[in-house]
Amino acid sequence: MAAYIFRRLLLMVPTLFGVMLISFVIVQFAPGGPVEKVIAELRGTNVSATARVSGGSQSGDFTGATSGSGDGSPYRGAQGLDPEFIADLERQFGFDKPPIERFVTMLGNYLTFDFGESYFRDRSVLELIAEKMPVSISLGLWMTLISYAISIPLGIRKAVKDGSAFDVWTSGIIIVAYAIPGFLFAVLLIVLFAGGSFWNIFPLGGLVSENWEQLSWPARILDYFWHMALPLTALSLSAFATTTLLTKNSFLEEIRKQYVLTARMKGLSDREVLYGHVFRNAMLIIIAGFPGAFISAFFTGSLLIETIFNLDGLGLLGFESVIDRDYPIVFGTLYIFSLLALVVNLVSDLTYTWVDPRIDFESREV
Repeated sequence: MAAYIFRRLLLMVPTLFGVMLISFVIVQFAPGGPVEKVIAELRGTNVSATARVSGGSQSGDFTGATSGSGDGSPYRGAQGLDPEFIADLERQFGFDKPPIERFVTMLGNYLTFDFGESYFRDRSVLELIAEKMPVSISLGLWMTLISYAISIPLGIRKAVKDGSAFDVWTSGIIIVAYAIPGFLFAVLLIVLFAGGSFWNIFPLGGLVSENWEQLSWPARILDYFWHMALPLTALSLSAFATTTLLTKNSFLEEIRKQYVLTARMKGLSDREVLYGHVFRNAMLIIIAGFPGAFISAFFTGSLLIETIFNLDGLGLLGFESVIDRDYPIVFGTLYIFSLLALVVNLVSDLTYTWVDPRIDFESREV
C-alpha cells in the first residue's frame, strides 16, 4: 500500500502542472484583463461581477494619468492614455515579463503556498480564501451529511421493497427532485419563504445575523441553522436523489447474490441478513464516495446558491475573480482546489481498503 500511495503522490505533480499550464495558456488568449479593467474604471465604463465588489483600490493610484498618443496600445479603451501610464500598469500586474517567466515564477511561489496579493482587494489570496471558506465548508459539509442521512435509509428501504407501491411513488419523487435545477428550486424557496411573494419566514443573506455575537450559544445555533435552512434545502435536492438511487442499486445487487440465499437457508432473519451481511458490501461504494461527494458539493455545488442567497463564500469569490480578471485569486483557488481534489481522490481509494480489506491496490497499475 505504501508503494501505491507513493506513486499516486508522484502523479499529483504532473497533474497539477498540467492543470495550471492549460489554465495559464487559456488566460493568455482570453479577452480582457486587469489592465483593461483599470482602464475601464478610469473611463467609468467598468461593470463588476456583483455589487459587492469594490471598484478596485489599486486603480485609484492612476487617476492622474495624462492623455497622450496611446493609439498603438494593444489594450481596449487605451486610446488617448499616456503609453508610460500603460507601461506602469503592466509592471504593476507583472505583464512586463514574458509569459513563460511569469508562469515559472508563479509555480515556484505556489510550491511554498505563496499566492500573492489580490489585484483589486488589497489583501492576500490566502486571507481571502480563509475568510470565505467557512461559508462553503458549512454548505458542503451539511449538504453531504443531510443527503446521506436521508438517502441511505430511504435507498435501503426501496431496495427491500423493490417493485412495491412505496418504491414506485418514491422513485417518482426522486426523479422529479433530480430534474429540478438547484438554482431554480432556490428561487422558488425565496418566493415562498423569504419574503418573495408569500411568507417571510427565513432570512435572505448572510450566514448569521448581525447581532450573532450578542446571542447566547443556543440562540447562536438556532440562528445559524435559521440562515442555512433554505440554501441547504436547495443544495440537497439533487444530491439526495443521486445518493438514494445509488444506495438502492448497490443493495439490490448484493441482495441478489448467492451468499444472501445461503445465509437465509441457515435460518437467519431478513434483518440479520441485511445488516449482518449485505450492509457492509453494499455500503462500500457509498462510503468510499463520501469524500468525493463532499468535495463536489464544496467546489461546484455552491456557486449559484451562494449568489442567490447572498452568501459570501468561495464559489462567489471565484466567480467574481474570473469576471474581474483578478488572476492571483483565480490561479490560487484553482491550485488549491486541484490539489485538494487529487488528495481526496486518493483518500477515496484508501477508504475502499478500509471498508473492505480484500481490495488490494498494490497489485494494480496506477
